[in-house]
Amino acid sequence: MGGMKRLAAAAVLCLQIGMWPAQSQSTRAEDLGPGKLLVATPELGDPNFAKTVVMLVQFDDDGGVVGLILNRRSKVAVSRVLEGVQAAKGRHDPVYAGGPVGRTEVLALVRATEEPAGAKRVSGDLFLTVTKESLEKTLTGTEAADIHFYLGYAGWTAEQLENEVAMGGWYIFPGNAKAVFDAAPESLWDRLIRLTETRIALGFRSGVAAAYEGGGSAASCAGCRLR
Repeated sequence: MGGMKRLAAAAVLCLQIGMWPAQSQSTRAEDLGPGKLLVATPELGDPNFAKTVVMLVQFDDDGGVVGLILNRRSKVAVSRVLEGVQAAKGRHDPVYAGGPVGRTEVLALVRATEEPAGAKRVSGDLFLTVTKESLEKTLTGTEAADIHFYLGYAGWTAEQLENEVAMGGWYIFPGNAKAVFDAAPESLWDRLIRLTETRIALGFRSGVAAAYEGGGSAASCAGCRLR
């Protein structure tokens, strides 16, 4: 009965955060890439990234890795940070703290059926725009529900981030535009961590059952953990 309740809880969490199957998460560095989500593990000690959810918008060996923190919404309106952009006047969309690097730089993630002028596709219908000209063009006619603005970004070398993943600092999830435009970003990390913990609990329970069914012991399930 307890296992069924946990399974039901996991299903509800998947519905809440965009229909991610629990088995889709990973802690393998080879699963990193543009469009992937990083979810900080509770053990990650860096205050810049504690309890964060990060969308990777660039991942390559030459240009490095760039990500945007999705769940640190500020009370600052975009009209204040884009004062020189005509299309931003009168807009009250909140700006997000995108990361500890380049905190005066403005970037935007846009959800669109066609690639906006000057933008770069991150994954699916999600695009990144960084120049003043492309921001102004994108702002015109784009509703607040389909564009988020970020001050600053997160940056790593590919090797640095791979090492952080290997050391247990991050969970990796498939990219999902619904996470970017989540209505309650302040609770996004908690929901993803609960999903992760539910999967670990269910996996451990299944592993113990399999060990006994196979004539083994609970000790043979020592490796039943997130992969």
